[in-house]
Amino acid sequence: MSDILLTPPIAFLIFLLLVSALSGMGRLLAGPSQQTEMKSSTYSSGEAPPTEMAAPGYRPFFVVALFFAILHLGVLVLGVGGFGAGVGVGTAVYLVGLALALLALIVG
Repeated sequence: MSDILLTPPIAFLIFLLLVSALSGMGRLLAGPSQQTEMKSSTYSSGEAPPTEMAAPGYRPFFVVALFFAILHLGVLVLGVGGFGAGVGVGTAVYLVGLALALLALIVG
């Protein structure tokens, strides 16, 4: 009997019935709802919504995304390359190139 209860379709149906019962009990406890203007307005923590965009366009997002992409992929390549006690010339050149690319991205 316990094997049948643990099969995914039966367990899903049991949980579906349990969630339906709990949701129904919650609706009974909540009481009737009344539509007001405050319920249909957007919530912004009690402040008036901004009239202008905070960061126009996608340029700031792309700069940050490119920074993290270069940084994470660079570290991934270094990790796969075996960065150990005997640092090779190729690894050192790669590190310098990575640092210069990040510096150029930051400076703009």
